[in-house]
Amino acid sequence: MATVDWRDEYPFESSWHTLPDGNRMHYIDQGAGEPVLMVHGNPTWSFYYRHLIQAISETHRAVAVDHVGCGLSDKPQSYAYTLAQHTDNLLGLIESLGLSSIHLVLHDWGGPIGLGVAAKIKDRVKSLTLLNTGAFPPPYIPWRIYALRAPMLGTIGIRAFNLFAGPAIKMAMSRSKLSPLAKAGLLAPYRSWTQRVAVNAFVKDIPFSTSHRSRKVLEDVESGLASLADKPVQLIWGMKDWCFNTVCLERFKQHFPDARSLEISDAGHYVMEDARDEVIQGIQHFLGLQA
Repeated sequence: MATVDWRDEYPFESSWHTLPDGNRMHYIDQGAGEPVLMVHGNPTWSFYYRHLIQAISETHRAVAVDHVGCGLSDKPQSYAYTLAQHTDNLLGLIESLGLSSIHLVLHDWGGPIGLGVAAKIKDRVKSLTLLNTGAFPPPYIPWRIYALRAPMLGTIGIRAFNLFAGPAIKMAMSRSKLSPLAKAGLLAPYRSWTQRVAVNAFVKDIPFSTSHRSRKVLEDVESGLASLADKPVQLIWGMKDWCFNTVCLERFKQHFPDARSLEISDAGHYVMEDARDEVIQGIQHFLGLQA
């Protein structure tokens, strides 16, 4: 049997940004032109954007980041894996690369992280594309996620038995199944207890209670959306997503009433995987309108 090598679909040269604390963030930087900055969520990494990177790097500078603890970035075992820290890290990368006229593409946790940054540098943001994400305190609690927040047992489930990233390769799809190569790539950085430290931390950082450390940060992200209301916005949504479902989509429509909306009826949470052609074509068309 031939060996499945996820690098066959991820043929990019790696770049690294060293943070003030010494940890390194991995990112891909391909092509030239106005930058399209792709920010992933949990439990994915820049591999999630591999096909989009290849498609748009012909006309744009494609930059795809791995959060600290994710993908090929460093995975410190003692670290502030919080929304505020990830936001600061992304802002530091943008400053280091000197990015402007930025087209943001955000998925899952990449939404609040990227939108939090966008509100801080709104004059350098040119457009927003939001893929099955949020930017507000959770309007509901999926039981599958709530169960993994249980003290000790949740951590053991995620870090010892891979009960978050592992099931996601099936549960985040609806129209189709991931190929063996795609499964291998999405799971490649999360093979052990130490490698799953941020996967677990992201789950714990969801602010279900008003006293949670990230609640105020997330409320501030939502408040900051008003400052971005004049930007071109596109909402691309897999309508079979049980996590960031249509409640989140409708809430974004309230914040961005002029947004373009591409609603894919049979796609799940991993909409970039489940409806690749529609998503990439939608993004390319949207970027063309901003030229």
